[in-house]
Amino acid sequence: MKRGKRYQESAKLVDANKVYEAKEALDVIEKMPKTKFDQTVELHVKLGVDSKHADQQVRGTVVLPNGTGKTQKVLVFAKGDKAKEAEEAGADFVGAEELVPKIEKENWFDYDVIVATPDMMGVIGRLGKVLGPKGLMPNPKSGTVTMDVKKAIAEIKSGKVEYRLDKTNIIHLGFGKVSFGAEKLLENYTTIIEAIIKAKPAAAKGQYIKSVSISTTMGPGMYINQK
Repeated sequence: MKRGKRYQESAKLVDANKVYEAKEALDVIEKMPKTKFDQTVELHVKLGVDSKHADQQVRGTVVLPNGTGKTQKVLVFAKGDKAKEAEEAGADFVGAEELVPKIEKENWFDYDVIVATPDMMGVIGRLGKVLGPKGLMPNPKSGTVTMDVKKAIAEIKSGKVEYRLDKTNIIHLGFGKVSFGAEKLLENYTTIIEAIIKAKPAAAKGQYIKSVSISTTMGPGMYINQK
């Protein structure tokens, strides 16, 4: 596969045989040729667990100290006082049953996160087949099924991210933008890694963190020394 000129220029700055310290890798990213858009810096963590087993799942949320650089649009499923609370807290969309056909039939996905009060989960359940594959189903573990909608919205808007294993036992997530600079990106990186280490399942045996790499959206990856 032929890579673009900018990728090739970036690749020249990366030693493919080297395992970098996190700060060192982020310094390299800062020196890479700039793109027309502000690229996301991505983290990929391979874990020594088996996601097929319920007791080896790794999933949680963490609020990044410097945010993600992306404004998250929040949809809240709630009624009455809780709907009003959601509107006042800055939710982008608020509704109940009337949103089901809009999502099902009109493919309406103009939001990044869904928050729901527990009493709305029966309604949300009808959307499982649509929301599930997109990773949009609210979940108590990620703090998106809650009566405290105000707090949930505030955390999401201030840079809360969810991390979870995929089928190959890897966690992928963006933890900021290139424009943040190495120092702020390092703070975000450290916060996520510490959260993943804390989330180690009791059933996990052997080496927990197998490998860590970071890259920009369109740039080459670098392996990170993570003991």
